[in-house]
Amino acid sequence: MEKGMKLKVRKQLDGKQQSNIIKLKGSLISRGYTQIIHILDKDEEFHINSFDIEMGAAGEVQEFITAFIAREQLEDSVSIFK
Repeated sequence: MEKGMKLKVRKQLDGKQQSNIIKLKGSLISRGYTQIIHILDKDEEFHINSFDIEMGAAGEVQEFITAFIAREQLEDSVSIFK
């Protein structure tokens, strides 16, 4: 069984923020948390990035994303969307 997870990503990013968002998404794929990430417009300010993860992995994935956001200081750029 799979569970969906979403990230809310600001559209207006500087070069460093953009690079770190790409690293985050690449890390999610390379660590085997997901295989593909879908990108949709939410509104004028944000994109929604959605992806499927295995059931039971949500806590681990959420911890990884939260730690990455904090480490790269992306709190104003990306968040887990509920």
